[in-house]
Amino acid sequence: MTTTTAADIPARGMTSEQRMVIFASSLGTVFEWYDFYIYGTLGAFLAKYFFSNVPPNVGFIFALLAFAAGFAVRPFGALIFGRLGDTIGRKYTFLVTMSLMGVGTFFIGVLPGYASWGIVAPIVLIALRLVQGLALGGEYGGAAIYVAEHAPKTKRGYYTSWIQTTATLGLFMALLLILGIRTAMGEAAFSDWGWRIPFLLSAVLLMVSIWIRLKLQESPLFQKMVDEGKQSKRPLGEAFGQWNNAKIAIAALFGATAGEAVVWYGGQFYALFFLTQTLKVPSVTAWIMIVIALAIGTPGFILFGWLSDRIGRKPIMMAGFALAVITYFPIFQGITHFANPKLEHALSAAPVVVTADPSQCSFQFKATGTEKFTTPCDVIKSTLVNLSVNYENVKAPAGTKASVKIGDTLLTADTAGLPAAITAAVKAHGYPASANPADINYPMTVILLAILVIYVTMVYGPIAAWLVELFPTRIRYSGLSLPYHIGNGWFGGFLPATVFAIVAATGNIYSGLWYPICVAAMSFVVALIFLPETKDRDIGHL
Repeated sequence: MTTTTAADIPARGMTSEQRMVIFASSLGTVFEWYDFYIYGTLGAFLAKYFFSNVPPNVGFIFALLAFAAGFAVRPFGALIFGRLGDTIGRKYTFLVTMSLMGVGTFFIGVLPGYASWGIVAPIVLIALRLVQGLALGGEYGGAAIYVAEHAPKTKRGYYTSWIQTTATLGLFMALLLILGIRTAMGEAAFSDWGWRIPFLLSAVLLMVSIWIRLKLQESPLFQKMVDEGKQSKRPLGEAFGQWNNAKIAIAALFGATAGEAVVWYGGQFYALFFLTQTLKVPSVTAWIMIVIALAIGTPGFILFGWLSDRIGRKPIMMAGFALAVITYFPIFQGITHFANPKLEHALSAAPVVVTADPSQCSFQFKATGTEKFTTPCDVIKSTLVNLSVNYENVKAPAGTKASVKIGDTLLTADTAGLPAAITAAVKAHGYPASANPADINYPMTVILLAILVIYVTMVYGPIAAWLVELFPTRIRYSGLSLPYHIGNGWFGGFLPATVFAIVAATGNIYSGLWYPICVAAMSFVVALIFLPETKDRDIGHL
């Protein structure tokens, strides 16, 4: 039997076999990301139906945490399926992961809500999210490795960059399909039952993906290794139990995937949440702007993947980290300026100051939904956060009654109907209840959103090739998958909930940006010191 390895492939134009490998791997991964992202995009509806036993703002946080639960288990999926990928093969492993993802998504579409099943409904929802997370933990590594091991040495960045488009294309597909269904059937019907349709369509996508992937052959490098009897019997032990390999995984986590994750989720998911939840831009309007920004920025994945074959993976990714660190604050402030100028003006013209005894103020994150935060300080702060109003904290002596000054209006703990009074004062001082579509500068908002997407392409376009080249063939699936999914599952997946918690704690709508900025800065430093350039490596070594 003759086996062709990546080293044997000439660095000429792409063959029909290579195109099929890239198409099939990418298409299946697009569908998996679509499955994963429709949950995040429809978070408000899921909160309404599955967490209806708590206030809406708490329900939304619960929905975000259920979304994050899928990310939390991704590293465990990486361990399970990474081992399978290094022992039974790349192809069969990502067929299993894709099937699990599709099944999990379909059942979310038919799951009864809290009103019908009570507490069982959110429990089952979270269980299905865990299944999705485990599946995604094994999918990405398999697809990226499969393509890289078919690619010529001088084009690994370019070939694998097509896989890197899949996350954004999956989000793009989810947004576009939801927007189309929502527009066609109207808000009332979509809110009632139409939101289930995108979940149910995953069954069709699953069948198409499996049919296409069944046509693929095993990776040539893996097949060669099997033919020679050299595959690892203990890939997890080799990858993480031997310091020479484990230190690579640690450096890859803190120097590459953690920073890539926060720039990715900050530039795509948090940007969407910031528009809809903080700036109160109508959902459909926000989605349209995000879709346009994604369409503008997505070719950057291919561009930076191709460029990484010429100048290296490391400099491009470090540039993306640095740009995010330097420009996130002005970009998000610019989005406020162009998407909701009335809010920006009110924040400047009528600053809000909360004065209270710190012992009477709680960190208002509700872990179970049953906690009661009823002190005047808590009432004031939660009302302001729900209205997207910045406020300054002033510590008062013990026993001082909490008060809030909105512009020239002073309200105290003794004010009758305090939440309603705060809402009225905020409105009177020009704080808008929602962004006025007529006030939105659409071109400039889209440009800023597209810049965030371009940062995503800089850090994400080259990373698959970089990770593949860092690990030897016999443990590549395991070695690559775990740091990738800890970075993306934990550092990235918890970003929305973490950012909103920071905003609620500080009272500043921009303060949550310190989380992605600090993580990206860490990755810049770690990559600079500890990670090598790998673009010229031979990936056939065992």
